[in-house]
Amino acid sequence: MKRISTVFVLTSIGAMALLVANCADESYDETGGGGTAGTGGTGGSGGEVDGVAVDISAFDPDGLAEPITEVECTLTNGETSTCYQITYNGVPSDHDVGPWCPTHISDGPEAGGVWLDGGEVYDLDGSFIENLATFYDDPNWSLFDSETGAINVTDTQEGCAAAAQPNVPEEWQNYCVECELSYVDGGISNTVLIPKVPVSRDTPLELTYDEVGLSLSGVHFNLPAPLANILGAYTIAAFDDCGGHINLVVGYHYHTTNGCSREVAQDDGHSPLIGYARDGYGIYGQTNSDGVEPSDLDECRGHEDSTRGYHYHVASSGENLFIGCYHGEVADDGTTGDQGGELVTCDEVPAGSPCCGDGVCDGPETTENCGEDC
Repeated sequence: MKRISTVFVLTSIGAMALLVANCADESYDETGGGGTAGTGGTGGSGGEVDGVAVDISAFDPDGLAEPITEVECTLTNGETSTCYQITYNGVPSDHDVGPWCPTHISDGPEAGGVWLDGGEVYDLDGSFIENLATFYDDPNWSLFDSETGAINVTDTQEGCAAAAQPNVPEEWQNYCVECELSYVDGGISNTVLIPKVPVSRDTPLELTYDEVGLSLSGVHFNLPAPLANILGAYTIAAFDDCGGHINLVVGYHYHTTNGCSREVAQDDGHSPLIGYARDGYGIYGQTNSDGVEPSDLDECRGHEDSTRGYHYHVASSGENLFIGCYHGEVADDGTTGDQGGELVTCDEVPAGSPCCGDGVCDGPETTENCGEDC
C-alpha cells in the first residue's frame, strides 16, 4: 500500500496559522464499537462547543493503518486544541471496489457502476454509454465503436493518467475513465487531523479542499467531482456502485454515499453515523428511519438535537455532494496536505500556469503544486 506520510489538514483561504502536532503518549486500540457518538458540551456559536466529541470507537479498525492518537493542534481561529490524528488505509474495510466501466454496449448494469448528474443516479450500463449523445444532446459523444459495440475504456495506467486530468488530450477524449487499485499499490494511506471536540464558527468555512471528511471504513469523502471539466472532455469518470473511484493522486475516494460503507445505528430513529467532517462534527445519513430528511438543515446541511448536538446530514446520492460547508474550525498549518506551499487563488497565479491559467480552480492551488497539478 502506498503511504503519504504528510499530515493532511484543512485551512481557509488566507489563513496561515502554524500547526503544532506533537504526539501524546496515549494511543487508542480501536474496537469498532457502536451506539451514539461520545459525549461533549453544548453551547452557542462563535468559538463555543455545540457538538459532541468524536467517537473514535466508531471507526472500523480494519480501515486504519495505525492506532488513533491525540495531538496538540492549532485551529483556523488560531486557538490551540486537541485533535485526533487518524491514519486511514484509503481502501474500504467493508466492501470491494468497482466495477466502473462496461466494456460493450450490450452490457447490463452489473458490468458497470453509476453516473451522477442533475441530482440523479444512473446505472452505467452499455445502453447508457450508447445513448450519451442523446442524453447530453450533443453528437460529439461517441464512447464506443459503432461497428463492434466495444466501449472505449482506459484499461491501462497510462490511459488513467491521461484521461483523469483537467486538460484531457484529444486522443483520450470520448473514454470511460477507469483506474485500478493496482495503479496506486493497492491504496493510498493518508493522515488527517480532526478536532477531538468540535468548535463552532461565527460564519461557515468554505469547502476548498478535496478531503471533506472521513468515512468510518477508512476512505475519505471528497469534494464534488468537477463534472463540467469531465463532460467538457467527453469523458465519463465512472463511479462504482458505492459512489467511489480512483485517481493516481489520492487513490480511492467517495463522491457520494450509496449505503455501502460502515454505519453506526442510532437508538432513537435518527439516521446512522457514517463518518466525521474535518471540523469534528458527525456526518449522518440523509434521512431518518421514517425516510424523511430533516427540514431545518442549514446551508452546511447541519442542525442540532439534544443527543448529538450539531451534526450534518449527507446529501442525496445523486447530488455529487456530502455537506455544504464547515460549521466548525478545522486544524490548520497553512498548507494543503502533502502538496505544501502558501495557498493562492487563481488570480494570483502567473498567466499561462497550467493549473489556473484557464481560470479553472480544480483543487487547492499552492505555490508548490501550481505548476504541476495538471
